Amino acid sequence: MERLTFLGTGTSTGVPMIGCSCKVCLSANVKDKRLRSSVWIEAGGVSVVIDTATDFRTQALTAGIARLDAVFFTHHHADHIHGIDDLRSFNFIHRRAIPCYGTPDALERIKAMFSYIFDGRPDTGGGKPMLELNAITAPVTIGSLTLEPIPVMHGDLGVYGYRVNATAYVTDCSRIPDSSLRRLMGLDCLILGALGLKSHSTHFTLEQALDVIATLAPKRAYLTHLNHNTGHDEVSANLPPGVFLAYDGLAIGI
Repeated sequence: MERLTFLGTGTSTGVPMIGCSCKVCLSANVKDKRLRSSVWIEAGGVSVVIDTATDFRTQALTAGIARLDAVFFTHHHADHIHGIDDLRSFNFIHRRAIPCYGTPDALERIKAMFSYIFDGRPDTGGGKPMLELNAITAPVTIGSLTLEPIPVMHGDLGVYGYRVNATAYVTDCSRIPDSSLRRLMGLDCLILGALGLKSHSTHFTLEQALDVIATLAPKRAYLTHLNHNTGHDEVSANLPPGVFLAYDGLAIGI
């Protein structure tokens, strides 16, 4: 069975947020504890992640990820890539480089931000990740999995969502171009970022995300990349049928 696991469902600060004493940050509900957003997809012996979030080591240990065949990046923002150094643990296990995919711009920014990985200099510490960066504009097949990049807008920044079979994962997003909306029709499952209740220049609000879901009409939808204004039980109680708040550790068939 093909399975997607939510490794993290929080926004860039995570939830609880450092120094905050709001109701959600103090909540005892485990579904209100959110690491930074990323997912793990398994199918036919193939294992890939979308984004190496800041909390990637904790996420991989909690989920029990023992092998990794590829990484797909949505974009280069810190909360989606700052776990990249922990990929070297998989290099130790597999003794090969890990192919990584994303927009040309995102990969160039990753090379600059983590120059020690890519500068070709000898390692003088405890090892550095062995990664193969591959800029993509078309679907990529890894074993039995095919991931199709879906261009969307994160404020003024062009980023990728990914479609896998009849499931799509679109996190940091404030606008979906018409050409991409057409590629997101006919979904069994849409996973969509919904930052919170207040207007934001680079993210859908809950209301805006629900409007997109109504337009695309997937069979079911999960909301992710949630901030500390989004209490799981309170918000879940008012969602339309077939729409759910994702939470860390949730695994779904795709």
